Amino acid sequence: MAREWTDDRLDALNEKVDLGFKHFDERFEQVDKRFEQVDKRFEQIDKRFERIEAGIDGLRSEMSSMSQRLTTIGVGMAMSFVALATLIVAASL
Repeated sequence: MAREWTDDRLDALNEKVDLGFKHFDERFEQVDKRFEQVDKRFEQIDKRFERIEAGIDGLRSEMSSMSQRLTTIGVGMAMSFVALATLIVAASL
């Protein structure tokens, strides 16, 4: 025999459904707050990477400048050795 749908029974079921939605809403708010925390953490990490990339770019620039200086010094030393060798050969004649 089927149970009758009385007002009291419907009210009790509605209360259970409302309570379920309330718990769902509370959990959804918790998850939403956690996502906000994760977003903030990603923003912090992005800022750190930006600082690291800026530092690496600065090092690259310094290394390039140092490489150019060393090349200039190497060329100067080679020219000095050629000049010295020329003087030695000229002095021995």
